[in-house]
Amino acid sequence: MGGGARLTDVAHPSSLSAVTLAVTDMGRSVAFYSALGFEIRYGGPDAAFTSFTVGGAYLNLQLVDTNPGTGWGRSIWYVDDVDAMHRRALDAGITPDFPPRDAEWGERYTHVTDPDGHELSLARPL
Repeated sequence: MGGGARLTDVAHPSSLSAVTLAVTDMGRSVAFYSALGFEIRYGGPDAAFTSFTVGGAYLNLQLVDTNPGTGWGRSIWYVDDVDAMHRRALDAGITPDFPPRDAEWGERYTHVTDPDGHELSLARPL
């Protein structure tokens, strides 16, 4: 750090505002996220842009013409009950990547993958 600046003097991110995902079929994606309990704030199945409220942040979906590809990473969403979210996904016909498990880093989690290949980690601190 040049000029004697202390770490506490440097600007840094303080919260998540939104995650925006590229999707190829808005109706299919809105159905997927709605089935997991995400609540629509703006847009919907026929919109080019949809925003879901998630606590104090947002999950946005942007309609694109071509497959955005996979391998971008994952978003991590804290939930009240990982096992209940796993059951909710199964009940909605969504196949989680694996059953809930406890991680050595102190979270219980499972992963689901949306129709466009975006990985969501549904987690709760232990």
